[in-house]
Amino acid sequence: QVQPVESGGGLVQPGGSLRLSCAASRSIFSIGDMGWYRQAPGKQRELVASITRYGSTNYADSVKGRFTISRDNPKNMIYLQMNSLKLEDTAVYDCNAAPPFSTWGQGTQVTVSS
Repeated sequence: QVQPVESGGGLVQPGGSLRLSCAASRSIFSIGDMGWYRQAPGKQRELVASITRYGSTNYADSVKGRFTISRDNPKNMIYLQMNSLKLEDTAVYDCNAAPPFSTWGQGTQVTVSS
C-alpha cells in the first residue's frame, strides 16, 4: 500500500494553475508506476496521468498538454502540475500506484469555477 497524503488542491478560476503534491509512506521506486486519479461528482474515478519509476509519462487525452506529472523518488513524492484548468477538471484528486492499491488517501479537492 501507498498510504498517500495529497495536498495542493483549492479553488481556481478557469485558465488558472495548481500544483498537487502526494507524499507516499514508503519507497515509490520500489512500487514502480505511480498515477494521479480523479473522481468528479457522479462519475467513476479515472486515471489522468501516470509515471514509471524512471520518469516516462502517460496522460489521459483530456489533460494532455495541460498537466504534467513528476516524481522525486528519494523523497517519495509525486506531483501534478495543472495548467489551463477547465471547469471539467473539478474533482477530487488522488495518487496511488498504477494500477492502484486498494487503499486510497483522503484526496485533495480541485474546484475550477468562475
